[in-house]
Amino acid sequence: MLALQKLRPEAGIALRDIPPLRDPQDGEVLVAVEATGICGTDLHIAAWTSGYGSMRDAMPVTLGHEFCGRVLQVGPGVPANAVGQSITVRPSVLCHACAACHAGDFDHCTGRKGVGIGRDGAFAAQVLVPWENCVAVPDEMPPEVAALTEPMTVCHEAVRTADIHGGERVLIIGPGTIGQGIALFAEAAGATQIVVVGHDDAARLATLGELGFADTADSAGRSLTEAVAPWTGAGLFDVVIEAAGVPALVPEALGLLRKRGVLVIAGIHAAPASIDLTALVRDHKQIRGTYRAPVETWAEVVAYLSQHEARVAKMISARLPMAQAEEGFRLAAAKNASKVMILQDGVSA
Repeated sequence: MLALQKLRPEAGIALRDIPPLRDPQDGEVLVAVEATGICGTDLHIAAWTSGYGSMRDAMPVTLGHEFCGRVLQVGPGVPANAVGQSITVRPSVLCHACAACHAGDFDHCTGRKGVGIGRDGAFAAQVLVPWENCVAVPDEMPPEVAALTEPMTVCHEAVRTADIHGGERVLIIGPGTIGQGIALFAEAAGATQIVVVGHDDAARLATLGELGFADTADSAGRSLTEAVAPWTGAGLFDVVIEAAGVPALVPEALGLLRKRGVLVIAGIHAAPASIDLTALVRDHKQIRGTYRAPVETWAEVVAYLSQHEARVAKMISARLPMAQAEEGFRLAAAKNASKVMILQDGVSA
């Protein structure tokens, strides 16, 4: 079967023909993949930016961690009736061997491996995953929508970390999938104004318009502060969520917060950011990091996707077969698309 793999610790990916996968072992299931989303993490791995050195030992490794499929085969210890179930997968696989795991503190597992990073992922027709990582999705949910679950849990966690509970004016920096999902969940949490800013991002800002968010701006040729000037006349923002992964924007983002405002960092940055700590202290501002969502979030996000299926499907701007996966990466990296989905044979676009 075809698999999109990272072969060496350098820039580049390769579409290769690999042998069939082994039978699932204790607690594992073999999943027939239906749809897999291209994530910003995948793009970083393909370009080999800093922060992914731990992948070396897994190479060659199949990429892909945002996906949906059906259970094809079960290993010992997995209920037989799991076969045929439609599932998505939490990509963080516990080691069950570290002190945190033995203490039941699974969120602090120190030996976890990521599907599509530290172990083979879902840019292939089949993938092996632990049954405990599988999350049921409705049979009638389109695979491409179900494959949005993982990034949408990241968005949900960012909004939870920001403590948006109603009435806030929110600025989101970065109009990609994560920024789009954050806008949706900020709206659901009761934010009264949501402004999203991109940089040379016409296609993704247009997607936000299709999702119903009219307050958008492009900062190309001007500063972030200048781009949001139409909204700061009414006051600075209660919450700023950075989802662009651009360190140079962090100091400016802090300057757009009101006193006691909250800056949430959701982007992955390849370099440190410099901030004015004195201004931070005197204005009682906070910086919070957000990343992986807790297990219980996944069912909430699946329910949201089920209730808003037609709307969230607008986040997907390209659907390509596995044979064109490399083209999908080029499209996503050029910011000419929002979410790019790779569909396996037999899954209609």
